[in-house]
Amino acid sequence: MDADLNVTYVTFGGHVDLNKYRYVYFVIMFTVYILIVCSNSTIVCLIVIHKNLHEPMYIFIGALLINSVLFTTAIYPKLLIDFLSEKQIISYSDCLFQCFLYYSLDGSEFLLLSAMAYDRYVSICKPLQYPTIMTKTTVCIFLVLAWFVPAGQIAVPVALSANTKLCHFKLRGIFCNNSIYKLHCVSSRVLSVYGVIVLFNVILFPVLFILFTYTKIFLITYKSCGEVRMKVAQTCFPHLLVLINFCSLITYDVIAVKLESEFPKTVRLIMTLQVVLYHPLFNPIIYGLKMTEIYKHIKRLFCQDKPN
Repeated sequence: MDADLNVTYVTFGGHVDLNKYRYVYFVIMFTVYILIVCSNSTIVCLIVIHKNLHEPMYIFIGALLINSVLFTTAIYPKLLIDFLSEKQIISYSDCLFQCFLYYSLDGSEFLLLSAMAYDRYVSICKPLQYPTIMTKTTVCIFLVLAWFVPAGQIAVPVALSANTKLCHFKLRGIFCNNSIYKLHCVSSRVLSVYGVIVLFNVILFPVLFILFTYTKIFLITYKSCGEVRMKVAQTCFPHLLVLINFCSLITYDVIAVKLESEFPKTVRLIMTLQVVLYHPLFNPIIYGLKMTEIYKHIKRLFCQDKPN
């Protein structure tokens, strides 16, 4: 590769025994990708088709599942191409774009979960005010903010990095994440400080808001009858499971980026795959099985009643 090309192209160095297992990797990841797209899209279609699911809670669930499809589409096609390619390379501009999509969609996930937590709080703690608070306009505003606020904040460091001089041209991962900043010749304190601010805005503050909201819900419903507590559990616990799962995987991602040199290559690969493989499959399973109304429609779709 020419020196001029080295400035614009980056090599992925996180694959393990790719020459030996490339077709195994490809078949597994292609199958997972199809499962992710089909499972998430099926529930989204059910929400769109059935009018009894045209409520804020289900709309937010649909948005969360769309987010999962966008997230995997930002990662998987390039992964699949790399599995079958002799060289696992990507242009620096495309790498920045993938990094932008990866983290902006991560941030959207937390904000969507925050919107869902607020919706549950109003529904359970202020039921009489629910129709006037959670209007179509409110839902649309939450959706727009969830997708555009993280995108706007993540775009700043990505744009600032576009013309930064590179002294390294090899990533230790299999796709572009925050490790791209380790390619820079000079570490930027401004980018580091801004990154911490973004971390607080799109992850920490939403998580604290979600925990605060659900704590209030559980405290208010604690003295209620068993039927009310059961209803709260059915609608709130799936959201909390998704939150705990996603927080765990984001923690994996941060650890993998910060301490990548201290992990064996195989361990780094496994941790990386957990982030892009496990969660997008986890969402439709949780919402499909644990949300009663969605489960009913899935059951009708796949388990047709036998004629008498």
